Amino acid sequence: MYARILIAIDGSELSLRGLEQGLMLAAQLGSKVDLLTVSEPWASGMADIQGWAVGYESGPEYRAEREQAANAILQPCLDRAAELEVEAEPVHVLDRFAADGILETADERRAELIVMASHGRRGLTRVLLGSQSAEVLIRSKIPVLVVR
Repeated sequence: MYARILIAIDGSELSLRGLEQGLMLAAQLGSKVDLLTVSEPWASGMADIQGWAVGYESGPEYRAEREQAANAILQPCLDRAAELEVEAEPVHVLDRFAADGILETADERRAELIVMASHGRRGLTRVLLGSQSAEVLIRSKIPVLVVR
């Protein structure tokens, strides 16, 4: 049914529920899985708590820290996939908004299903924080399984 499933994760407890649902489905169907995490663009012109400021995103520390953070998210997911005997590949997309990174990767990897979690925000919270899952649902050309 779905030979290749893309599972989007951000390391949150909620996304791990989506991971579990996606991996269980993949195990039942014998599907291959791409485990994706997306690092959103650095907010230029702002300083973070460590004092990094403008220009940080062009330095070598930026990429190294983003890759390290992505690996910290992806490795436990790869371990869980191995426990379930699901063939999985890690994917990290740097400097993209989540919905864009998810949709582009699904297309590049020829995924047949996207699995992701949604916080289910409504009203002003959704307007202020946005909804990457809603964006994926609107723009996706393939089925999307949203886990809450």
